[in-house]
Amino acid sequence: MAKNGNDAEIDEGLYSRQLYVLGHDAMKRMQSSNVLISGLRGLGVEIAKNVILGGVKSVTLHDQGVAEWQDLSSQFYLREEDLGKNRAEVSQGRLAELNSYVPVTAYTGALTDDYLTQFQVVVLTNSTFDEQTHIGDFCHSKGIKLIIADTRGLFGQLFCDFGEEMMVHDTNGEQPLSAMISMITKDSAGVVTCLDEARHGFETGDYVTFTEVQGMTDLNGCQPIEIKVLGESVSTPHIWLHAAVLLTDSAWSSSVLSVPQSDADELVALAGEVNAVQSGSAKQESLDQALLKKLSYLAAGDLAPVNAFIGGLAAQEVMKACTGKFMPIMQWLYFDALECLPEAEESVFTEEDCAPRSCRYDGQIAVFGSKMQELLAKQRYFLVGAGAIGCELLKNFAMMGLASGEGEVIVTDMDTIEKSNLNRQFLFRPWDVTKMKSETAAAAVKQMNPSVRITGHQNRVGPDTEKIYDDDFFESLDGVANALDNVDARMYMDRRCVYYRKPLLESGTLGTKGNVQVVIPFLTESYSSSQDPPEKSIPICTLKNFPNAIEHTLQVRCSHFSTHFTMQRTLKLPGAQPLEVLEAVYKSLVTDCPRSWEDCVAWARNHWQCQYNNNIRQLLHNFPPDQLTSSGAPFWSGPKRCPHPLEFSTSNDLHMDYIMAGANLFAQTYGLPGSTDRAALAKLLQEIKVPEFTPKSGVKIHVSDQELQSANASVELKTLLPPVESASQFKLCPIDFEKDDDTNFHMDFIVAASNLRAENYDIPPADRHKSKLIAGKIIPAIATTTAAVVGLVCLELLKIIQGHKKLESYKNGFMNLALPFFAFSEPIAYYEIDWTLWDRFEVKGVQPSGEEMTLRQFLDYFKVLRCFLTLPIKDWHLSYVVLRISLPLSPVLFHPQNEHKLEITMLSQGVSMLYSFFMPHVKALVFELCCNDLTDEDVEVPYVRYTIR
Repeated sequence: MAKNGNDAEIDEGLYSRQLYVLGHDAMKRMQSSNVLISGLRGLGVEIAKNVILGGVKSVTLHDQGVAEWQDLSSQFYLREEDLGKNRAEVSQGRLAELNSYVPVTAYTGALTDDYLTQFQVVVLTNSTFDEQTHIGDFCHSKGIKLIIADTRGLFGQLFCDFGEEMMVHDTNGEQPLSAMISMITKDSAGVVTCLDEARHGFETGDYVTFTEVQGMTDLNGCQPIEIKVLGESVSTPHIWLHAAVLLTDSAWSSSVLSVPQSDADELVALAGEVNAVQSGSAKQESLDQALLKKLSYLAAGDLAPVNAFIGGLAAQEVMKACTGKFMPIMQWLYFDALECLPEAEESVFTEEDCAPRSCRYDGQIAVFGSKMQELLAKQRYFLVGAGAIGCELLKNFAMMGLASGEGEVIVTDMDTIEKSNLNRQFLFRPWDVTKMKSETAAAAVKQMNPSVRITGHQNRVGPDTEKIYDDDFFESLDGVANALDNVDARMYMDRRCVYYRKPLLESGTLGTKGNVQVVIPFLTESYSSSQDPPEKSIPICTLKNFPNAIEHTLQVRCSHFSTHFTMQRTLKLPGAQPLEVLEAVYKSLVTDCPRSWEDCVAWARNHWQCQYNNNIRQLLHNFPPDQLTSSGAPFWSGPKRCPHPLEFSTSNDLHMDYIMAGANLFAQTYGLPGSTDRAALAKLLQEIKVPEFTPKSGVKIHVSDQELQSANASVELKTLLPPVESASQFKLCPIDFEKDDDTNFHMDFIVAASNLRAENYDIPPADRHKSKLIAGKIIPAIATTTAAVVGLVCLELLKIIQGHKKLESYKNGFMNLALPFFAFSEPIAYYEIDWTLWDRFEVKGVQPSGEEMTLRQFLDYFKVLRCFLTLPIKDWHLSYVVLRISLPLSPVLFHPQNEHKLEITMLSQGVSMLYSFFMPHVKALVFELCCNDLTDEDVEVPYVRYTIR
């Protein structure tokens, strides 16, 4: 198992998703770093949580202060019974549970120079300007990397000093670019032409090297050569927006900032004095007095979302300092979320509204007032997913007091907890593995804030659960937050939110990248309004016969896994079956059916021979190595690599890995015992005779002949299958591919099978780690990105709950912590057309008299209804018009734009057609009924003829 130090072994079962972000070398460097985190309020505990999950050598928590009411608004490891106790000592035990590989200690003494020398990275939060200055000078002189982080209300700042010797090994974490070459000229400055399957992505100034070049072999393995890209468009330079310093350091840490909405003028005066001193005789920078006053008003605030965002960024900087992986922040970063405040200036809270109340929400009340806290407590929200994003959302919900009164948070997730979840889904512990995520997460959050009402469900959202999440359920909600990992589920929830007109908070992460999207009814477009382009598919012929990348060989071998070990679940006994199903049944029950471990080994050995020798020889028989195209060019050129057959050997570990894994998996599908004795396996393989290869000549078959042969084969196969009585003895056990279990031979088979095929085509092999990433379609993930993204999500939640109406108040966000890069934009408004995705006609079928509307009344309704009222386009999302007409019908809710005189040409419910213009001759509809009698027994009844004319 993993140990800390340079020779550390890495627990890939725990760190698998993070390893795909950082890599093994960076992880080993991180496991050699001792980190000090000073200040254990909300920001400090957020940083500590992320760093401990990351897997450094050790973490020391430092704080000389005691827990106060204000801390509980964001410090999720403090309880009310901890008030008056040292924050570091109380938090130590709870933080230590996050990762057994990271020792966590508490320190309550002074940060002397001698004490600081034992750390590679020092993080200061909740520190004074004098402390920052002294410790910063000392750390810089000793090569200790320093990070200073602070939040005050809706403001945050981050400072990094990694010293003059800081080495960045990888600036962005992206895979090295590569491209396949079609031609190189022999000019003094050779022109390299790449195959036009896709853009190569190289830029002028990049350095490249070459492999597998034929004809100009001197290029192979050459030293990196600088290139110039021909035909390159003028690139737009990165525009770095350096936020103006909100306040000089002395003003930032001044005691003036200790009371909300007090002494704002004094703060402005102090900032002016500092500005004058620092500017000297140079032109003084103008001060944004309004901004400084807002900082003064909000300074006493301590908000969980802001701490989550800055804490995620700061923890990523710690990892950069430890590993040299990714580009550090260039010293200063400033952040504010002032758009979270009320949109109307007159709605700014009074000092009385924001005064402390000796409750756990004092840090939040200091910014948004007590009435906002009451609104939060009443919210009813649906959280879909309790994974990494779901855990972070629940933690922030609890700290904010969402549903802490009459409201409720309903979280649903049908998954159980796995070991690989523990590295980033911080609500779970090792003893929670195999438990349900939703229930475990809800219980963990209740420990953080017992007053929060959270209910856990284990349901997948989709059409199958609409009887649970029905009209009444959605109509009772104030909003929905997605914490999903697939597009289909996101789009389904988006459709439901549009239908019920509920706000949706959408977010996602991919390694160091993260995004946030807010969907507001009648204000923004929906999640489904725009989609990413589909992934480029790989042609079947490339996968089957002409692979040129390890991704191709892995995809084929994953397909083979399904064919041999999973598809048995689809087999059925004789009946009216297609030929291919009958063939599969025949193979499973007759030709391939094993009776012993020896039979399983024979199957695997014969399959190896077929895949890596016979099939390749057949392909070369059809297309010899010297084959030419019709134009006279070599057939095996460009992306077509000429393969070569492999010869089996028991002394080849890769060959033996394939046989061992394949035979064990085949035994599992038939309920037979397997074996892991490699010596006995090698001896057994020597006794197995493999049939000689005989090339097949191509035979053309007409379609009619093919159909006839298929029909004859089906009849013949049916007669060869065992009778139903004897078939009952077979117990097929289909295997579902599981990437994270290293004891089940699944990845052993995939890695060996893929790399053998790669060897056929001289493709560089992939190790188990990379193979698992590709074959398992794993999404790289790291706790820092998740925390930062969820912080932004919860800032949008605060705007939704306040009822912000302006589009510019909301922010969609994108970040890449590796670069680092942050971009915020207004959501895209819904299209200004006659009808939008948020519009519909609301018709109540039951009249005040109790009578129900007939289909004919419904059709006639739209012919006579007219709307003459018009409103400006800008007011579309603010207004509806309820019209009552002379017919005894219910009010209809209409879009208030233009005059409408409509005639229905088609009417449907789901997949059922109720009325259509092309059936004017139809006077009645036919309904089929399913009925029970008074004894609840099914009874057959005639159909219904429903007259509509």
